[in-house]
Amino acid sequence: MLADWGAKPMPNMSLNKVKIPEQDPNIRNKNFLEVALGYAEDMAKEEAQRCLQCKNKPCVAGCPVNVQIPEFIQLVAEGRFEEAYDKVRETNSLPAICGRVCPQESQCENLCVRAKKGESVGIGRLERFVADWYLANRESKVEKVGKLNRKVAVVGSGPAGLTCAGDLAKLGYDVTIFEAFHVPGGVLMYGIPEFRLPKALVQREIESVKQLGVEIKTNMVIGKVLSLDELIEEGYEAIFIGSGAGLPSFMGIPGENLNGVYSANEFLTRINLMKAYKFPECDTPVKIGRNVAIVGGGNVAMDAARSALRLGAEKVYIIYRRSEKEMPARLEEVHHAKEEGIIFKLLTNPTRILGTEDGWVKGIECVEMELGEPDASGRRKPVIKQGSEHVADVETVVIAIGQSPNPLISSTTPGLETQKWGGIIVNEETGSTSKEGVYAGGDAVTGAATVILAMGAGKKAAKAIDEYLKNSQ
Repeated sequence: MLADWGAKPMPNMSLNKVKIPEQDPNIRNKNFLEVALGYAEDMAKEEAQRCLQCKNKPCVAGCPVNVQIPEFIQLVAEGRFEEAYDKVRETNSLPAICGRVCPQESQCENLCVRAKKGESVGIGRLERFVADWYLANRESKVEKVGKLNRKVAVVGSGPAGLTCAGDLAKLGYDVTIFEAFHVPGGVLMYGIPEFRLPKALVQREIESVKQLGVEIKTNMVIGKVLSLDELIEEGYEAIFIGSGAGLPSFMGIPGENLNGVYSANEFLTRINLMKAYKFPECDTPVKIGRNVAIVGGGNVAMDAARSALRLGAEKVYIIYRRSEKEMPARLEEVHHAKEEGIIFKLLTNPTRILGTEDGWVKGIECVEMELGEPDASGRRKPVIKQGSEHVADVETVVIAIGQSPNPLISSTTPGLETQKWGGIIVNEETGSTSKEGVYAGGDAVTGAATVILAMGAGKKAAKAIDEYLKNSQ
């Protein structure tokens, strides 16, 4: 009997995703190695065969960068991994990163037909697989494009900036990224822990953008070293601001100025970018007490809590004023935190941080909360339960309740309009700002959000910048 080389794989009608291998919780909570280990080839093909190849492709509508999901998954099912990677890269310049940190459960996978009865197809796991397979088995391709000899500046080398720069470079523009830190990558480097996103992988993804011809200048604090107007004077015909949201928010309660209180931004930057988790091999220490309190319920709070545990804390508490149902963190991150031994103190709100005579944290005073009527966001508003005051003994407190854009750029750029809370005002369709030739996107516009939404904003702005420059020739 002749083999049918063109035969398509039969659908896998299992209701459950192929389980992804992970480190044991009691081992991984003591190291900074990656938690999820990724699919092997046979596992990836098995999961890919769960895709029904829907004609209307609902999953694609849930992807901010418009990855052609059914097409790349079909290629995985057929074992054509390099072609699957190429298909993803058509619209997503950072697939290894997105496969790890994107909230697929609320985006592409949320719209998957398989989720109506059982679990969705593991789109994120398959995206990670093809990216990892390619990085392990192939040399990066250098894409040759004709040069237009027109300069564009990108402020910030996080996901929004990298995406915008990469897309513009593919169109032939001379793109220069100006990065404030000494290492490119933005939040990918300073905000997301090594055990969720290995930094060597981030740098490899950045190299693929540089191979397109993008120049990255580090230690360039725009608004201080150079202003936007000075960039324009230097011949940059358009500017994209993707400077992120690096200004931490605090609660405004007594004791926040004590030693041992960190913003999540400082805490994670020290650990991730400055490699405090390798101390004393690296010379950036982070003081961790026996008991640590993390205030907040988002992904950043989970990252801070799990990092504190790995740095040697005996007990780590997540203090969150609402219930678990209202918690904005990804379900996967909450699940992993619980597995690793993080203690959740829900419906609890700090009112004061207590200190020793010499200025160090010795405890945190809290009150219990009850959920009342929904607030403007639709979440039930927490109200204090009378007589519920209590004190928890902790030596370290990390405040992880949000971040806003740093006002440095807006305060040094006449004519650039911002929201009262600091976000740059843009046209939602194009990302254009109130200043001619200047565009913005990502956390600098929205406040702290997701990597993939920032990438989507960078992609949208790149298209608009291309149209703007073509029309201004």
